[in-house]
Amino acid sequence: MTLSPLGDYLKALRADTPLVHCITNYVAMNSTANLLLAIGASPAMLHAQEEVAEFTALSGALSVNIGTISPHWADAILTATATANQHAIPWVLDPVAVGATRYRQTLCAKLLAAKPTVIRGNASEILTLDGLTSQGRGPDSTAATEQAVEAAITLSKKHGCIVAMTGESDWVTDGTHHYRLTGGHPLMPRVTTLGCGLSALVAAFVAANHAAPLGASAAALACFAVAGQRAGNHAQGPGSFQVALLDALYQLSPDDLSHHAQLETTHAV
Repeated sequence: MTLSPLGDYLKALRADTPLVHCITNYVAMNSTANLLLAIGASPAMLHAQEEVAEFTALSGALSVNIGTISPHWADAILTATATANQHAIPWVLDPVAVGATRYRQTLCAKLLAAKPTVIRGNASEILTLDGLTSQGRGPDSTAATEQAVEAAITLSKKHGCIVAMTGESDWVTDGTHHYRLTGGHPLMPRVTTLGCGLSALVAAFVAANHAAPLGASAAALACFAVAGQRAGNHAQGPGSFQVALLDALYQLSPDDLSHHAQLETTHAV
């Protein structure tokens, strides 16, 4: 499969300004909203059971993050994903630290059964979702991306979704077609919640490119890689990097993305 130029997906996002409903963790709410605004999307952070169904139905996409999960949030997430499926609204699962507790694993099993459009996680999370043994250290990945490529492909085929796996290099697969992306900057793991925000960006890209979730997911990851590399050229440390990343995403043009993204078609390893 040949993807469209990655800049085309960004152009569609900015023309559409999709509303992204984020049920995310306390730590990530503010930074995720700012990342979505910087790229050209419209964020909303709602999680009350009394309104999630109504609001999800109005959204362009749903982003689900289990970072600070609790029972009432879990109920709201299950309601939101059911609503998204009912209205053919794409949704993204970010299985934060799924390997850490049985509670998270039980919830993610239910969410996998609800058929996410995209799963965005690190290698440890992807290995856990695929049922393999991997010791996760909270939201951090202790496995290399290359160790989880086959798990990502299996997971994608089994659940009929895109898997976007991030780490030192990123992989995106629909189970048949696989792409590897490089870029970014070593300071990125030093800023909390960037992965959470990236999952929401994936939702925004898929919202604006309904018919092409694979290309949209690749474009979202490429945006982070290119913008992260540029931000790192100016940053003095994690604090200034976070600000520089917002600026770099805001300034990124579709042509920039098409010409500077380091994307290659690859085969499973």
